[in-house]
Amino acid sequence: FPGQTIHGVLYDQQAEEAVHVIFYDAEPQFYAGVYLNPYTGEVIGTEDYLDSFFAFVLAGHLYLWLPPTIGVPLVWLGTILFLFIIISGFVLWWPKNKAARKQRVWFRWKSTTRWRRKNFDLHAILGFYAGVLAFLMAYTGLVMTLALVRDATYAAMGGDKSAEFVIPENAASGPLVIEDEVAPIDHLLVELEATYPEAEQFEIHFPPTDSQAIYVEITYQRGVYYNGDYRFYDAHTLAELDPNSIYGVYEAASTSDLVMRMNYDIHVGAIGGLPTKILAFLISLTIATLPVTGTLLWMGRLRKKKKAAVPATETAQPV
Repeated sequence: FPGQTIHGVLYDQQAEEAVHVIFYDAEPQFYAGVYLNPYTGEVIGTEDYLDSFFAFVLAGHLYLWLPPTIGVPLVWLGTILFLFIIISGFVLWWPKNKAARKQRVWFRWKSTTRWRRKNFDLHAILGFYAGVLAFLMAYTGLVMTLALVRDATYAAMGGDKSAEFVIPENAASGPLVIEDEVAPIDHLLVELEATYPEAEQFEIHFPPTDSQAIYVEITYQRGVYYNGDYRFYDAHTLAELDPNSIYGVYEAASTSDLVMRMNYDIHVGAIGGLPTKILAFLISLTIATLPVTGTLLWMGRLRKKKKAAVPATETAQPV
């Protein structure tokens, strides 16, 4: 891709996996990948990440297929309303006595149970179990996209670092020192493989500017990111730098750092691997049924009110 910027290179520790070179530019937007044979450097294939079914779905998820300046605030508003609906739903669900509590936590249908009761139970019981995870998924979405929510959440947990991903500046300055025609960044992979033999992947990101450091994502569990290491190296000397943010060495993370690092994995259901991804998928399907059962409940109550209403009549008073 001539003229495009290399964002990073993903190296997999499994010998049969290709080297993945990632290209990204914000304006005009360009996002693609090239797969290389790790032994010969031969191009195996290319992929346009913006031209796929999942890219289309993601655009709807993030900004409703509208220009981001319009769509993103609408998604924020919709998510905040969704959180309010979940909270109000729990308030309405709360049982008034022990007998009602039993009916709110599991289905107690009989052959004579009418469909309206079944619809109510589907809304109340499924909503109760799905509501907690739905709240987490919605709130973590706001944390990722609204800096105000992110910073307030981190501060409320006692966090004392930056919750924003920050690439530190190089400590050294001046032109790169290249020894034996090898730039410092080219030495890095060899050092990483020797230092972290248990890692599954290394993603080395090239500095976006001359003054910024190299940063490396070290993944120990494929598809899970919170327990990885984020390390930053001076582009001139490869000296390790401290970003003073939650994105650093996993073992050095405080409890508040750890919770914030888990945010993305919780949002997509990857926190526990494949089982929690399946759970998140099922929860999402369950949530999609709640507007349907809720609308049926509302329509049923509306009809009840109409039937119960008695036309007001004027009665003559005796003189």
